[in-house]
Amino acid sequence: MTTAEAYAEFGSREARGVSPTYERLAQAVARDDALLALLDGLPPAKRQPNLLFGVVRWLGGPVDDPATFHDHVVTHWPAVEAELRTRATQTNEAGRCAVLLPLLAALPQPLALLEVGASAGLCLYPDRYAYRYGDHQVGSGEPVLECAANGLVPPVRVPRVVWRAGLDLNPLDVTDPGDVSWLDALIWPEHAHRRARLRAAAAVAAADPPLLVRGDLVDDLPALAARAPADATLVVFHTSVLYQVPPPRRDAFVGLVGELPGHWIANEAPEVLGYDGLPDPPSDALHNVLALDGRPLAWTRGHGQAMSFFA
Repeated sequence: MTTAEAYAEFGSREARGVSPTYERLAQAVARDDALLALLDGLPPAKRQPNLLFGVVRWLGGPVDDPATFHDHVVTHWPAVEAELRTRATQTNEAGRCAVLLPLLAALPQPLALLEVGASAGLCLYPDRYAYRYGDHQVGSGEPVLECAANGLVPPVRVPRVVWRAGLDLNPLDVTDPGDVSWLDALIWPEHAHRRARLRAAAAVAAADPPLLVRGDLVDDLPALAARAPADATLVVFHTSVLYQVPPPRRDAFVGLVGELPGHWIANEAPEVLGYDGLPDPPSDALHNVLALDGRPLAWTRGHGQAMSFFA
């Protein structure tokens, strides 16, 4: 897929109906030869819409108007390029816990959670948040994570977590205002509810910071998994992470995680893990596939706002 095609698809499938600002901006970049030439000078992983838009916002630039955005990026390209090369899309959306919760609550308790691509670790606290699936609420406290769910028998309680750890090439510190500001910049412009959710989830994590290890998802996973308590069910999980990993390395991870004790929960775009025989998704919007131990179970939306279990 060319850079132009990637931006056009982002606008039409991921941002449409979710962020009018980013839908409009992505479609404009897809037709902007000057910006495309600049982006094509970067490694493929550094050309992503979310990364470019987040960097511009983090640097104080405009995203509301495509023409102004163009002028700003071209004028300030050295600063923008430097941040693009340094940073990664580490969207740490606590709302994704809403699609993980039904699987986590059904596993043998207590749990030892190990998240791959953990960012600041906000998804390591599914037991500390509250959830609302339609009229059914689970748990208490803040934030309350809302999820439209089809084909779901809602869990009656949150899981019991006795150990939580994360692995990331560049873990973020939830107690560092600079790191939290980067997480804020990755939230789409219209999403005030996600900003409020970030603040609430960050307060939960800062009160009891998780164990976050800087490392590689293949080389360093076994050693971290070995630190989990033996009397808890180990759950290795990840969401919207593996698309950033080159296919050979991705295959090595899949082989490795299948050999670990416990369970594996994946929440990734359908092409990332190449499942066979998937049913049609609920709409043309971009969906992830939620899978347990390699078995696909449901379609999910990227920020945890909806899920639909397969019939």
